[in-house]
Amino acid sequence: MNTQKMTFSSFIKTHWKTIVFLGLLLIGIALANEFADSYLRRILNLCAIYTIVSLGMNLVNGFTGQFSLGQAGFMAIGAYTVAIFTVPVEMRASVFYLEPMAPFLANIELPFIGALILGGIFSALVAFLIGYPCLRLRGDYLAIATLGFSEIIRIIFTNTQTITNGALGIKGIPTISNLWWTYGIALLVIIATILLVNSSYGRAFKSIREDEIAAEAMGIGLFKTKMTSFMIGAFFTGIAGGLFAALLGTVDPKQFYFTLTYNFLLIIVLGGMGSISGTIISSFIVTIGLEWLRFLDEPMAFGLDLPIFRPGFRMVIFSLLLMIIVLFYRKGLMGTNELTWDFIRKKIRSIQSRLGRKTSIDGGEKK
Repeated sequence: MNTQKMTFSSFIKTHWKTIVFLGLLLIGIALANEFADSYLRRILNLCAIYTIVSLGMNLVNGFTGQFSLGQAGFMAIGAYTVAIFTVPVEMRASVFYLEPMAPFLANIELPFIGALILGGIFSALVAFLIGYPCLRLRGDYLAIATLGFSEIIRIIFTNTQTITNGALGIKGIPTISNLWWTYGIALLVIIATILLVNSSYGRAFKSIREDEIAAEAMGIGLFKTKMTSFMIGAFFTGIAGGLFAALLGTVDPKQFYFTLTYNFLLIIVLGGMGSISGTIISSFIVTIGLEWLRFLDEPMAFGLDLPIFRPGFRMVIFSLLLMIIVLFYRKGLMGTNELTWDFIRKKIRSIQSRLGRKTSIDGGEKK
């Protein structure tokens, strides 16, 4: 009993900063969920969803070193799975009005959490089918292959009228605007990613990233390890796709063009390839930044009616800002580091030492 008390007390002493931070975070989520308007809640929900997708992509691209661009397709699988299985049975005739829904699906309705998990499982299974031939490729070839498969998935969803309602998409999905859903699942994904990266599997991922030949010489099965990373990343992305569908209340193939994948690639590059905390930070920066700069798409931005202030100018300015950041942080905001308390302490000491050195130099010059 005394040993348990000592262990618990030592745990509190060691991690009290993290516990306080998590407590403040929960309070912040509760306040935002209660008092924020629907627009702000939607942006915050998107931040959490993009965090989940980006962590799945960083697991493959950042930690395993495989250049995959199939995130939009996996997201579509999760979104359509939730859409197909959660739309109330009595509403399906009005949604599938061109052609009736396939009989083997028409009367199946699942609770949201069941459909969400099923979407993640389907994404992982499709990742296995895609990864079996593609993961033997490397570099740009793998990127092109996964990008092509992502487009194939979207085209299939566009043409399977009795299952996905084709180009019309599926409406009437029960919506969620509660922040606890997205942030609760995002927290679980973050914890799972941290545990995975710091396990023997995570070390195998990193060894493949650093040198495939050396990793294979050490007895690591390259194909098996790559496939594990690829399927787990697809599972996370499928879960995020299901949350995305439930957030919007509607899905259609146009939401999952291959350009969507570039947003997530931007997030992991900006945050740092191989950094969990960097991915989380950049997910919020990119999502909120794109919304904050939306006023630049208005014709009268800054009160000037100039030809440049047209839809799309927002992306030009946002791209310039990101280029500036990348010039100063070539490995991303965090590189391969994590935002730990020790990291913060070292940064503060480094800044203080620089300021102190500058002050002493200035003082010496004055003398």
